[in-house]
Amino acid sequence: MTAGRTPGRTASLPLVFITGASSGIGQALAVRFHQAGYRLALVARRTAEVEAWAQAKELPASMVSVYGADVRDVASITAAGRACIESQGLPDVVIASAGISVGIDTAVFADLEVMRSVFDTNNLGMAATFQPFVAAMAARGSGRLVGIASVAGIRGLPGHGAYCSSKAGVISYCESLRGELRPSGVKVVTVVPGYIATPLTSGNTYSMPFLMPVERFADKAFEAIEAGASYRVIPWQMGVVAKLLRLLPNAVYDRALAGRGRKQRQTSDP
Repeated sequence: MTAGRTPGRTASLPLVFITGASSGIGQALAVRFHQAGYRLALVARRTAEVEAWAQAKELPASMVSVYGADVRDVASITAAGRACIESQGLPDVVIASAGISVGIDTAVFADLEVMRSVFDTNNLGMAATFQPFVAAMAARGSGRLVGIASVAGIRGLPGHGAYCSSKAGVISYCESLRGELRPSGVKVVTVVPGYIATPLTSGNTYSMPFLMPVERFADKAFEAIEAGASYRVIPWQMGVVAKLLRLLPNAVYDRALAGRGRKQRQTSDP
């Protein structure tokens, strides 16, 4: 189920290119787009796992191609994008779903490298995912580039400095790209998940209000992407909460978060 030219009849079906397809949101979106009749171009570092998963789901081989790439490696992920265009054609939808969430402590020197890894994955990796498709989509006059952000990007959370700032960057980056591509007919969709039940959130030790099953999230995200929405918070309740938090004065916000659990760190204290 590696990349190969799609046979005749299926080649006319729409195509979605998804990073982070080995688990969580990326995998759930792959299922939802398949259900809608899309061909799948799935990107992950662990290609064997994705191929095994696709076979277990009984996805037709003619509908799925798997590309091995690491979004942190610009040469790797851009090569995967070019390979997709060569073997399957120019996608209708590109979803930059690959992301990591790791707690950091700025006082710990080793955590600076953790922060670099988060930015490389969540920010540079997103831009590199989109890069091979931007000019071709603009020339065609259609397409959707989808960035997966987070409500954590709306306001900073203690211990989440890397993740929150990276997702704030995703929101601003997608907004910038949306303005750049508006005249071309290419839509840029910013999907902003709240708490979604995935391996990324399974280790959280703090409360997660309005936690949503990943399959339900995929349904809502699919609707937003198909509609070409510019910005969509899922679930909507978290959008209300996020806006209210944004309005809180800093002193009130800081007191409200006092004692809140911090995201688990990847490194050990020196």
